[in-house]
Amino acid sequence: MRIDQNQPLIRNILMVDDDSDFRWTVSNVLTATGYCVHQAKDGIDCMDFLEKNIPDLILLDFRMPGKDGLYVAEQIKKKMPAIPILMITAHGNVKNAVDAMKIGVYDYVIKPIDNNDLLFTIRRALETQDLMQEVTRLREVLGERTTLYEKMGSSDAIKKLVQLVEKVAPTAFTVLIQGESGTGKELVAQAIHDMGQEKNGPFVAVDCGAIPETLIESELFGYQKGAFTGAHVNKSGHFEQANGGTLFLDEVGNLPYSSQQKILRAIQERQIQRLGAKRAEPVHVRIIAATNQSLEADVSAGHFRSDLFYRLKEFIIDLPALRNRKEDIPYLAKRFMDEAQVELNKICLGFSREALNMLITCSWPGNVRELRNVIRQAVLLCDDHKQICPEHLILVADATSYPDITDMACRINPDNRPLKEIIDKFTESIEKRLIAEEIERCDGNKSEAARRLGVDYKTLLRKMKRYLI
Repeated sequence: MRIDQNQPLIRNILMVDDDSDFRWTVSNVLTATGYCVHQAKDGIDCMDFLEKNIPDLILLDFRMPGKDGLYVAEQIKKKMPAIPILMITAHGNVKNAVDAMKIGVYDYVIKPIDNNDLLFTIRRALETQDLMQEVTRLREVLGERTTLYEKMGSSDAIKKLVQLVEKVAPTAFTVLIQGESGTGKELVAQAIHDMGQEKNGPFVAVDCGAIPETLIESELFGYQKGAFTGAHVNKSGHFEQANGGTLFLDEVGNLPYSSQQKILRAIQERQIQRLGAKRAEPVHVRIIAATNQSLEADVSAGHFRSDLFYRLKEFIIDLPALRNRKEDIPYLAKRFMDEAQVELNKICLGFSREALNMLITCSWPGNVRELRNVIRQAVLLCDDHKQICPEHLILVADATSYPDITDMACRINPDNRPLKEIIDKFTESIEKRLIAEEIERCDGNKSEAARRLGVDYKTLLRKMKRYLI
């Protein structure tokens, strides 16, 4: 169930620890934050509580008399697998906590506990649980339609997108999907196909920008043997291959003007003629097109036929950029991390608070595709059984955010300085700007700024002195 921001939901936390003073201290912190806290002194007490109650989250100490936390966690997961568990452990027992995560424990916190870290981890675990429950609920309501939620998130922007897809999918409308590169245009096209009348037919995706202009017609419409030099056999085109299904024309704005009339005729008359063929053949194909540029501007400039544009835009879907739906970033980052862990056979213990903050505040000019690449690199760079931290995130600086740096990078080198010297100067300028802005965001708190930047306090002071910050 998603939390209603207007009517806050009281979340129940069960704290299991044999140290009564520790339970009292942590319970007071959580209660002051708005949580309802229940206490259990050991594993037996915990399981007795769970016979009658279902908490939203369990804080479980590793070292307890009788059965230890690992055993208790395993029993809880068998009984209530959906409840997130946070393991409480001392520094020397981190390996045991990691072992617990392999059986389904969400995360762990280390004694002595930092209250802010504890609250952050609890909040993140509950948000993840809320999202999983939302996806499960949507799966029950929508069946296969949850694909978009699972792949794109569940922000308000994505919910509106799914509503549009649900409305247009059962119709015969030609759909034009507009959005920046990396926003998921092919995912949406595939979802429309899966929900449409053509779902049992093929889904054929064509990148119109990847086909040489001289080959576009033969690729789309096919050719007969002997139609031109090198045509040794008959070949079907993409329209024929998609017969009875959906033809997805990605980056349709890249179609050569000379071929657009023939494509328009094929869409309108529902028939195509192979190169070298004597007669046209009927095809039943639903057309979905996508573009990352303004087709209206291309029409005005004379690069795109207005009649084809109006034929394609029977129904328009605009995809939001990732920077305009940042609430989806934590979910997408976790999903991409899970995929990369399987690919690389590694275990990462989630994202640090600073790393997650960096992901959320980034502008993501490459959208979801860029986020996925950054997370894959981070999993590769992160040590096994460690958290992903800021130093693991290779983010491309948005040059528009640094006008002085952009100006320096574009400036001609009148002094004929060595390349290394130019690069060093450029790097220093970026570093100075990033440090200054992070200190400003932290309201002058240099310790917090050092933590967010992933450097130690003395290093930060030394750089501040060097750059006169």
